[in-house]
Amino acid sequence: ATMAATMTAMAAAAVLQGMQYCPTPPAAIYVTGGGRRNPVMMQMLRAALDADVGTVEDIGLDGDMLEAQAFAYLAVRVAMGMATSCASTTGVRALVGGGEVSRV
Repeated sequence: ATMAATMTAMAAAAVLQGMQYCPTPPAAIYVTGGGRRNPVMMQMLRAALDADVGTVEDIGLDGDMLEAQAFAYLAVRVAMGMATSCASTTGVRALVGGGEVSRV
């Protein structure tokens, strides 16, 4: 239970840290992926953000499908040797890859 609480707090803190890079604070945040099903994390976000916090289902999207599509998009970029992060999206100094493909 302690490990789960720690991981939840770390995930919420990562979201909050990332929000510092928004040029203007958003009026609403919509969460996708497994975290949207974690009531503790959703409460942490609601308590810390000055924005409406909901799930992507609230705006008619499928959170499981959206997460799967995002991972597939990143996987294709890795397989093609393309960057998965760049200065305009994350502020990194140089293009960054998302790992490497291992063939056994």
